[in-house]
Amino acid sequence: MLGVYIHIPFCKSICNYCDFCKINYNQKYISSYLDLLEKEIKSRYKNELIDSIYIGGGTPNSLSYQELVRLFNIIKIFKLKDKYEFTIECNIELIDEDKLNLFKKNKVNRISYGIESLNNKIINYLGRTHQKEEVFDKIKLTKKYFSNINIDLIYGVNEDINILKEDLNNFLKLDITHISCYSLIIEEHTKLYINKTKPINEEIDKSMFDYIHDTLTSNNYKHYEISNYAKEGYESIHNKNYWLNGYYYGFGLSAVSYLDNYRITNTKNLTKYLNNNYLDNKEYEDIQIRKENDLILGLRLINGINVKLFNKKYNCDIINNVIIKNLLQEKYLIYDKDYLKINYKYIYVSNNILSKIIGSDLNG
Repeated sequence: MLGVYIHIPFCKSICNYCDFCKINYNQKYISSYLDLLEKEIKSRYKNELIDSIYIGGGTPNSLSYQELVRLFNIIKIFKLKDKYEFTIECNIELIDEDKLNLFKKNKVNRISYGIESLNNKIINYLGRTHQKEEVFDKIKLTKKYFSNINIDLIYGVNEDINILKEDLNNFLKLDITHISCYSLIIEEHTKLYINKTKPINEEIDKSMFDYIHDTLTSNNYKHYEISNYAKEGYESIHNKNYWLNGYYYGFGLSAVSYLDNYRITNTKNLTKYLNNNYLDNKEYEDIQIRKENDLILGLRLINGINVKLFNKKYNCDIINNVIIKNLLQEKYLIYDKDYLKINYKYIYVSNNILSKIIGSDLNG
């Protein structure tokens, strides 16, 4: 598989928890940014067939209608496979019928909304600008154009599990195909961090994680990755390619590419980018690093890693690796029907398990 990620860093407002590369919307930068984005794409893209495109940010739909027209004209360079996924991230308060129609005309077939919560106090605390009431109206409008819709949920903003229960109940009423669920992380350089916000009690966070799993799986959502749930046939193709450590292009400010075993990172500095100096770092990943990444990323999937494919790819026997054998004996990992996966009872503490793999000798 081969994916394309395009970063649009502009936002109408900056959320209190966000540590992604973003810039307050300023019209004077947009045209130059799109010019350089086009130049980067034309200089790097090698005319391969593409499985998925993902436009993220920032807030891609903070761009005006005409700016979005320009963006889609640039994106027409990509050759899409017959069966493709094309996602654009949006803030729901900035969506309207004209933009939805524009997306549809330009081959977008999946919308992702960063809703995070439908509790107005939580919405305000996170620095989001939508209101609960408009979400239902905008989702109804979106369904006129798209059937494949993701919404993001952030939980653990405070320790009141009743807020989570109310949010999930409302999310289920929206009846969309994909839900991504993230526990609030207090990242450096965010307003929450500057305000010395503390994370909630870990046991309460774990109970919220379990409640989400139980509620969504009992409502026909498949838990297919640690943070992601989908109805049948609606797992994210683009994101699964990341978790399978597949190749992808990354274009735009701060974007990352993984191509021909090279991890390529673009600059986060807008001035450098606009001066056609987009490359920040390019590093070759040797077989040890590739094995490690395949395991760490693949074990995020609930079904885990196909061991036969892994062994064939690396000419090894990973099940007989000392680290893996120990994790199997301790029941942290399970080997079942050719798949190696994290024991579901330990999914919540998966980072602790994956940390045992990082830097270990993976010959086997």
